[in-house]
Amino acid sequence: MKHLSINVDGLVQGVGFRYSTFQVALELGVTGTVENNIDGSVSIEAEADEKTLYIFLNRVKSSPSPFGKVTKLDYTFSDDLQDYRKFTVIG
Repeated sequence: MKHLSINVDGLVQGVGFRYSTFQVALELGVTGTVENNIDGSVSIEAEADEKTLYIFLNRVKSSPSPFGKVTKLDYTFSDDLQDYRKFTVIG
């Protein structure tokens, strides 16, 4: 298991991005959180096996919401697990 922190910039608020990310997480069995940031970006914390996290990351890069557009994506992998039980949309 790995932990993945992602910060997404672009047209990612007000377009169903968090809910679509939630759906992708459920589909892949990823646990964690997604939330809007005050600066207009979205933060995602995700945990799963490394292969699944790379699939999740690629889905987020291409915007899981058909109305969204990702212009910048920063991410880091770590072994610092938070042991999320499910994937949650915050806010």
